[in-house]
Amino acid sequence: MRDENYKDFTGATAAIVVYGLATCEPCKTYDPILDTIAAKFPAVKVGKAKMHVPGRCREIKKSHTFETYPTTHFFSKGKLLLTREGVVEPEELAALITDHLIG
Repeated sequence: MRDENYKDFTGATAAIVVYGLATCEPCKTYDPILDTIAAKFPAVKVGKAKMHVPGRCREIKKSHTFETYPTTHFFSKGKLLLTREGVVEPEELAALITDHLIG
């Protein structure tokens, strides 16, 4: 995920963006959960915005403020529906997707 594709990505009918850092241990543990969720819900776009990469997410940083990494945003057609801070366990993540994005 980078500034150039952020608007198109979040404009999808159902999208999740997770914001993280390379040095964030919880972010590293979250990656396999996200991969599993992406496979389980192919209609939902799942993206990762690595906020530590210089120049990659400059515009994203201007539009969002993060106190905790990882932070997960749930979007539908460009509208931010829900925010969760920290690692979201697979069962809860699946329920949130069902309730807010594809339910």
